Amino acid sequence: MQANQPYQASVPPSPPTVPAAGRGPLVAALLIGLLVGGGGVGMAWALTGGPSDAGSSAVDDARGACEALDGVDESKLSTRGKADEQALYRFAGASDLATAAAAGDSSYKPLAEAITRARIRQNQVFQVDATVRKELAEARGICADL
Repeated sequence: MQANQPYQASVPPSPPTVPAAGRGPLVAALLIGLLVGGGGVGMAWALTGGPSDAGSSAVDDARGACEALDGVDESKLSTRGKADEQALYRFAGASDLATAAAAGDSSYKPLAEAITRARIRQNQVFQVDATVRKELAEARGICADL
């Protein structure tokens, strides 16, 4: 048998520490990188004229709605398959863009309302009937005047 020895708890070694002086160069390198990167972005904006506002006005949204509406073939809205899916997405896109245009400028509200009425009716009856054709004709007439 072994003689009783006093209990000694084993103390785990402490984790290695990074000296405070070792972080200074890392922080300096990060700051220099941020300054150089920010300067590069600023230089690019200065050379190109800054961020572009193209496509952010109500008139651009209205024109986009009309372009999307030009791509809507009513005969394909009642079929099944890829052509139907594409026509439905264009129809939805025209509606969304017209609504965005109306939100930016109330003079585009008639365009948004005509397209929205056509979409609602088409969703109710699952076909393009006389009411849908009438509303689409009204929307396209508004588009012709843009």
